Amino acid sequence: MMRTGSEPVTARSPLRMRFWFSVWGLAWAVFGTVAFALAGRTGWAAACGALLVVVAADLAWVVHRMRQGPHYQPGRGVPPYEPPHARQPPHARQPPHARQPPDAR
Repeated sequence: MMRTGSEPVTARSPLRMRFWFSVWGLAWAVFGTVAFALAGRTGWAAACGALLVVVAADLAWVVHRMRQGPHYQPGRGVPPYEPPHARQPPHARQPPHARQPPDAR
Protein backbone atom coordinates (compact mmCIF):
# COMPACT_ATOMS: atom_id res chain seq x y z
CA MET A 1 0.00 0.00 0.00
CA MET A 2 1.35 3.42 -0.91
CA ARG A 3 1.34 6.35 1.51
CA THR A 4 -0.96 9.20 0.55
CA GLY A 5 0.42 11.91 2.84
CA SER A 6 2.98 14.55 1.96
CA GLU A 7 5.04 14.27 5.14
CA PRO A 8 8.49 12.67 4.93
CA VAL A 9 8.74 9.07 6.05
CA THR A 10 11.83 9.83 8.16
CA ALA A 11 10.50 12.95 9.92
CA ARG A 12 11.95 13.67 13.35
CA SER A 13 10.88 15.84 16.21
CA PRO A 14 12.81 19.10 16.66
CA LEU A 15 12.87 18.72 20.47
CA ARG A 16 16.63 18.27 20.73
CA MET A 17 17.24 21.44 18.72
CA ARG A 18 14.64 23.30 20.78
CA PHE A 19 16.32 22.06 23.98
CA TRP A 20 19.64 23.58 22.98
CA PHE A 21 18.02 26.84 21.88
CA SER A 22 16.30 27.01 25.27
CA VAL A 23 19.59 26.38 27.11
CA TRP A 24 21.20 29.14 25.04
CA GLY A 25 18.31 31.52 25.76
CA LEU A 26 18.34 30.62 29.45
CA ALA A 27 22.05 31.46 29.70
CA TRP A 28 21.55 34.84 27.99
CA ALA A 29 18.47 35.66 30.06
CA VAL A 30 20.37 34.93 33.30
CA PHE A 31 23.30 37.03 32.09
CA GLY A 32 21.02 39.90 31.07
CA THR A 33 19.10 39.84 34.34
CA VAL A 34 22.28 39.90 36.44
CA ALA A 35 24.07 42.48 34.27
CA PHE A 36 21.12 44.89 34.18
CA ALA A 37 20.47 44.46 37.91
CA LEU A 38 24.11 45.29 38.71
CA ALA A 39 23.99 48.28 36.36
CA GLY A 40 20.89 49.63 38.12
CA ARG A 41 18.58 49.22 35.11
CA THR A 42 15.62 47.68 36.92
CA GLY A 43 13.25 47.86 33.93
CA TRP A 44 15.60 45.92 31.68
CA ALA A 45 16.43 43.53 34.51
CA ALA A 46 12.70 42.86 34.99
CA ALA A 47 12.26 42.29 31.24
CA CYS A 48 15.15 39.81 31.20
CA GLY A 49 13.72 38.17 34.32
CA ALA A 50 10.34 37.74 32.61
CA LEU A 51 12.11 36.28 29.59
CA LEU A 52 14.00 33.98 31.95
CA VAL A 53 10.71 32.63 33.32
CA VAL A 54 9.32 32.02 29.81
CA VAL A 55 12.48 30.27 28.63
CA ALA A 56 12.65 28.14 31.79
CA ALA A 57 9.02 27.06 31.32
CA ASP A 58 9.71 26.16 27.69
CA LEU A 59 12.81 24.23 28.69
CA ALA A 60 10.83 22.30 31.32
CA TRP A 61 8.17 21.42 28.73
CA VAL A 62 10.77 20.26 26.21
CA VAL A 63 12.51 18.09 28.81
CA HIS A 64 9.14 16.62 29.82
CA ARG A 65 8.35 15.74 26.19
CA MET A 66 11.82 14.26 25.65
CA ARG A 67 11.44 12.03 28.71
CA GLN A 68 8.13 10.70 27.45
CA GLY A 69 10.02 8.88 24.74
CA PRO A 70 8.83 8.04 21.26
CA HIS A 71 5.12 8.02 20.63
CA TYR A 72 3.17 5.68 18.40
CA GLN A 73 3.72 6.35 14.74
CA PRO A 74 1.85 4.29 12.15
CA GLY A 75 3.92 2.10 9.86
CA ARG A 76 4.44 2.55 6.14
CA GLY A 77 1.35 0.49 5.36
CA VAL A 78 -1.00 2.86 7.21
CA PRO A 79 -1.98 5.91 5.16
CA PRO A 80 -2.38 9.11 7.22
CA TYR A 81 -5.46 10.24 5.29
CA GLU A 82 -8.54 8.61 3.82
CA PRO A 83 -7.87 6.82 0.53
CA PRO A 84 -8.66 8.92 -2.58
CA HIS A 85 -11.80 6.91 -3.44
CA ALA A 86 -13.31 7.77 -0.03
CA ARG A 87 -12.97 11.50 -0.71
CA GLN A 88 -15.76 11.61 -3.27
CA PRO A 89 -18.54 14.15 -2.68
CA PRO A 90 -21.42 12.74 -0.59
CA HIS A 91 -23.87 12.80 -3.53
CA ALA A 92 -21.50 10.69 -5.67
CA ARG A 93 -21.27 7.89 -3.10
CA GLN A 94 -23.61 4.96 -3.30
CA PRO A 95 -24.37 2.57 -0.47
CA PRO A 96 -22.67 -0.82 -0.87
CA HIS A 97 -25.95 -2.65 -1.59
CA ALA A 98 -26.75 -0.26 -4.49
CA ARG A 99 -23.49 -0.92 -6.34
CA GLN A 100 -23.57 -3.40 -9.16
CA PRO A 101 -20.65 -5.63 -10.08
CA PRO A 102 -18.87 -4.58 -13.31
CA ASP A 103 -20.11 -7.63 -15.33
CA ALA A 104 -23.79 -7.08 -14.39
CA ARG A 105 -24.24 -4.28 -16.96
